[in-house]
Amino acid sequence: MTYDPRTAAVLALHWQVNVIKPEGFFGAMLGEPVARSGVVGRAVRFHESMRAAGVPVIFTRFTVPVGEGGLVRNTGFMKAVGDAQEAFRPDAPGAQLIPEMCTPAEGDWVVDNQKLSGLAGDDLPAWLAERGIDTLLVTGVATNLTVEQTARHGTDLGLTVHPVSDCVTAATDEVHRMSLANLDLATAGCLSSDQVVALFA
Repeated sequence: MTYDPRTAAVLALHWQVNVIKPEGFFGAMLGEPVARSGVVGRAVRFHESMRAAGVPVIFTRFTVPVGEGGLVRNTGFMKAVGDAQEAFRPDAPGAQLIPEMCTPAEGDWVVDNQKLSGLAGDDLPAWLAERGIDTLLVTGVATNLTVEQTARHGTDLGLTVHPVSDCVTAATDEVHRMSLANLDLATAGCLSSDQVVALFA
C-alpha cells in the first residue's frame, strides 16, 4: 500500500500554547504528560518528513473571537472555554501555535474554529474536497478529545483517516491507549509516524 502526496494532508490539531504548555489554559491537565511523552519532538519531525514528501500540513487552533463565533456551550468543555474566552482570543498568547511548530513552510495553513472537531465550523472540508484530498494523517493533543472527534468526523465525511499513533497523546497513558484502540476500529487504522513515512517513500 502506498499513498499519493497530492491527495493527502496532515491535520495537526491544537498544537497551541493553551493545550501543550504548562502555562496554557489546559496546562495543569496536559502540560506534564505532553512533555513526558516526547510527542512534540516526534510530531515536529513527522511534519517535516511529510512536507519533504510534498504533503501539506494544516494546523487547527481552538480560538474564541469577540462575539464567540461558532461556540456553542453544550458541553462542560465548551462552557469552560467560553467562560475563559479571553485566553482563547485569536491574538492571545495562549492561542498561538507552540514555538516548535512555528517554522513557516510553503503549503502550511492555519485554521481557527470553535469546535472540538477540526473539521467542524470552518471551510476545511470544502478546501480538502476542492484539492482532491481524500486522506488525512492526524496528529495532535488530546487523543481522546480533538483527535478522536476529528478522526471520526473525517471518516464520516468519507475521508481515509489515519491517526498517527506516536504523534498524539492524552492526559494519561491509559486514556491514550483506550482512545487509540477505539480509533483503530473507527478509522482506516492507526499508524506510527515511521509507517506513514514509508507509505510516501
